[in-house]
Amino acid sequence: MVHLLNTVHTIGHSNRTVADFLALLRANSITAIADVRSQPYSKLYPHFCRAPLEFSLCTEGIHYIFLGKELGARSDDPACYEDNTIRYDRLAKTPLFQQGLDRIQAGLARDFNIAILCAEKEPLHCHRTIMVSRRLVERGVAVKHIVDETNVEDHQQTMARLLQSLSLDSMHLFKTSTQVLDMAYELQGELIAYRKDEPERQES
Repeated sequence: MVHLLNTVHTIGHSNRTVADFLALLRANSITAIADVRSQPYSKLYPHFCRAPLEFSLCTEGIHYIFLGKELGARSDDPACYEDNTIRYDRLAKTPLFQQGLDRIQAGLARDFNIAILCAEKEPLHCHRTIMVSRRLVERGVAVKHIVDETNVEDHQQTMARLLQSLSLDSMHLFKTSTQVLDMAYELQGELIAYRKDEPERQES
């Protein structure tokens, strides 16, 4: 089994079948799923609700751990919100979030090949990339995003796409690359952040 030292994958279940989802995990040698959905359920795709998903993974010998409390995009802490909108920068500083990152790294230390799971197929539309992966990279963890059967992006490639989509890829004359990337994270975080007063988003 291939093990990429100190590397975490991410994946969105999207509208995949269980068979297709498991095939993607096998193709990337995943041995553990860290579910970072705040609510590990799906109205549109019930096979990705927590219990049936955990059963399907178990049949493949893949471990399941729920980290939605620690690394989910929502919080019960009012201090993490501004105008009913979650602030990723505040959430990422909470002890609970930091504990979630610790658990991911502890799993890596035990030689698990971990994939962080959320709903959205596109990494840039999901907090697993804009919040969780960002903070893992800051800790020195490499991140790869499983997009589909033929595309696994390094986090740096995903961020290059983000800079281009936000028209920030030509700002290096005025700011450092780190400052530009921080700006991109913040702008995209504002676009995708959970809002208490919004209807539930459709899973994609």
